[in-house]
Amino acid sequence: MLLLASLSGLLLASGNCEFLQPIGGDGNTTVTKRVDRPKVSPLRMALGRTNWNTDFSVNQPYRSYKLFFTAQSTEQATYPIEAYLKFSDGSNLRVVDESMKPPVGTGSMFGPFTVPSGKAVSQVNFKIGASKDPGASGFSYRISVQGCH
Repeated sequence: MLLLASLSGLLLASGNCEFLQPIGGDGNTTVTKRVDRPKVSPLRMALGRTNWNTDFSVNQPYRSYKLFFTAQSTEQATYPIEAYLKFSDGSNLRVVDESMKPPVGTGSMFGPFTVPSGKAVSQVNFKIGASKDPGASGFSYRISVQGCH
């Protein structure tokens, strides 16, 4: 009985987490993408849309969020990674800003990130790839996000 009480206390302490749905997705909670190279103007400015951003919908309040990134390409690449908590008041908070060079099939969990007091998260945004690091173009990855109570 003591073991059961200890285990349930541990589960409550770690929080119950569930995967969030990507906006515009196909029902899967894991998104697989390739880093696309942007079109560049004669002035060396990125033009048009890229597939760097993926938003995950938040449909209920969570205490914290965990973000997962896994490299899929057989060749190693440096992946510039940014992630943001977007709030219902239009503001946001960058929670990840780093470059990773993981071997295929490996990656990282970022977080858990707690929600600032007085804020309500409406979306979680992952941005993989940047015009400042075109060497990541063509490499693929998987991402997912969990909200935790």
